[in-house]
Amino acid sequence: MKEEIEKAIQTLKQGGLILYPTDTVWGIGCDATNANAVRKVYNLKQREDNKALICLVNNYSMLERHVDNVPKMAYTILDIADKPTTVIYDSPAGIAENLVAKDNTLAIRIVDHKFCEKLIKYFGRPIVSTSANISGQPTPNSFKEISEAILKGVDYVVNLQNENKNAKPSTIIKLSNNGGVKIIRE
Repeated sequence: MKEEIEKAIQTLKQGGLILYPTDTVWGIGCDATNANAVRKVYNLKQREDNKALICLVNNYSMLERHVDNVPKMAYTILDIADKPTTVIYDSPAGIAENLVAKDNTLAIRIVDHKFCEKLIKYFGRPIVSTSANISGQPTPNSFKEISEAILKGVDYVVNLQNENKNAKPSTIIKLSNNGGVKIIRE
């Protein structure tokens, strides 16, 4: 695993795209602070850049560095969640501008996956995570379902094909600083 983390970090630092296992589905990832890398993700997925992407962090500390005001309710939701949960926050900070939605929000998940946690920890920055498919196509449930276009479109494929057991997208909840809560995806 150490070698895979090192190769993935090298690719991320160069502004490249990685294909990697997460706590949900296989993801296309890049440095969430690099606008050029984020643009490459949109291009590979053939996705309009007004459809926001998810960002992964490895702990509350990194979350707090990239959201101006984390609502107290977020901690409660994340502490009691029994499956991977992505929260959409108001007023993200220190993130590539083209990763932030037009309403000044950002979807962030504190990842619960050994490889991802270590990757993010040693990289020291959030990583984009979006399903490994062309926009509008079905989300692959396993590595072997990922299309050739995606496999050839990334700069590095993490060699941990047996790492992902969940194969379901995360729950998505939108929390507003004014106290609003909305479930986007269960």
